[in-house]
Amino acid sequence: MPTFMYEAMDSAGLEVKDTIEAPTEAEAQTLIREKGFYVTKIKERDKKKKKDAKKKKAASGAAGKKPGKAFTIGGVKPKILCTFTRQLSTLQDAGLPVLRSLRILEGQNKPGALKNALIDVIEDIEGGNTLSEAMAKQPKAFDNLYVNMVKAGEAGGALESILQRLADFKEKAQSLKRKVVGAMIYPAAVITVAVAIVSFIMIWIIPKFKEIFLGFDVELPGITVFLIDASDWMLNYWYMLFVVPLSTWIFVKIVKKNKTGAYVVDWISLRIPLIGKILHIGTIARVTRTLGTLIASGVPILEALLIARDTAGNSVFVRAFDNIYSAIREGETIAVPLKESRIVDDLVVNMVDVGEETGALDDMLYKVADVYDEEVEVRVESLVSLLEPIMVVVLGLIVGFIVIALFMPLIKLLNDLS
Repeated sequence: MPTFMYEAMDSAGLEVKDTIEAPTEAEAQTLIREKGFYVTKIKERDKKKKKDAKKKKAASGAAGKKPGKAFTIGGVKPKILCTFTRQLSTLQDAGLPVLRSLRILEGQNKPGALKNALIDVIEDIEGGNTLSEAMAKQPKAFDNLYVNMVKAGEAGGALESILQRLADFKEKAQSLKRKVVGAMIYPAAVITVAVAIVSFIMIWIIPKFKEIFLGFDVELPGITVFLIDASDWMLNYWYMLFVVPLSTWIFVKIVKKNKTGAYVVDWISLRIPLIGKILHIGTIARVTRTLGTLIASGVPILEALLIARDTAGNSVFVRAFDNIYSAIREGETIAVPLKESRIVDDLVVNMVDVGEETGALDDMLYKVADVYDEEVEVRVESLVSLLEPIMVVVLGLIVGFIVIALFMPLIKLLNDLS
């Protein structure tokens, strides 16, 4: 007897996917309606067609890419994924089946990493996989946090609300990132221009003065000799301005490949004056918001801790979360090992403790994240405000040093001539 794969909606408007055996498609639809479902899609499972589809898939994979897929490098940009999540949430809230929603979004997306991922997701869902299973096969587009939240939404029958929560989470993360990046544009631009101007003076202007001084055979003060030596070094080794920062960056990357090295680098980064504190509270905000979102979505606490740990991006926090995970498995609450880890202050520990006692841990974690997000913004604005006068003073000192070093021999020369 033929087997039919079908998609339907139950009385509550939730999507149902299953298979049913019946002599004909009409009888299959009748049997499905008797279950109280409204059929939206039905087709016979044809083993031969499935084999042909697999052969086509293998052939297209051997050729390099599937029809309709563009060549891309890298993953999906957070901004694009954020927009996609909000749109998918809206379509699900409107009651559209998942497959149709994905087809709509795939059709309106421009060629790129997300469109390629959606093509594969749609194909996997048509093959019988759930949305979370299909997304798990696209790690460049959907991370563990995304996949586990979707999985929790499917299990609880509240996918639309989970997607809304996920969209809110990503939008807040993007908003904070935009504010921080926007605040740092001005200092970065000023520093770049200042370095360019000083480099121009050292490489092109000072050698001209050097020729003048040599032509008059004037005795140079120590400050001028130092400036000319620095100019000669930059003239001969200008490439070191690029090699040193690049080499330092590569060295840090290599060191971070080792577990102990990564811990040392991250420990040092958290103790850099001014910047270290911003990195610290920014990580706390990100981890607590992630953990709160996962718990509110119904993800088991141990699994949520592992996902939140992976989003920290800092080995100090990773080690602390490993200890918290082990303590919870042995029957402890979160607050006790969290306090022992010393990665957060007493405010966070007390709010987590209250959240566990009242059963509102997710709400408390959201409040902690909101407080620390606001503190990140304030500290970044304060840092930028502090950087502006510092940059002006430093640039003034450099230019003043150059002017004094160049004009001291000229003044002496004029006195000798007079």
